[in-house]
Amino acid sequence: MFAASRVQHERRQSEREEVFYRTRVMANGFGSLPVQVVNISANGFMARSETELPIGHPLTIRLPVVGEVKAEVRWALGGRIGCQFVRMIAFPSYLELLGALAGEGR
Repeated sequence: MFAASRVQHERRQSEREEVFYRTRVMANGFGSLPVQVVNISANGFMARSETELPIGHPLTIRLPVVGEVKAEVRWALGGRIGCQFVRMIAFPSYLELLGALAGEGR
């Protein structure tokens, strides 16, 4: 199990920050879906979702500071989805986003 976890971690382009943020994603064919973002980076996020979206499916997520961001589902397992942003969030905007998400968690 440790080896599999390590391999997945090594494939990531950047470290993820733990967050707790409820929002919605728009996914063609699925409509507007509630999700709970549990970690995020400038390159992507992991969220809990009651709807399992297929790998490769495009979606749009609404986030504070940066607004609507396009992403693609990279994996889905057991009520969780891992998504990669189509375009990385610029570092200054990402820092602002983290600040806003930290405020949401209080």
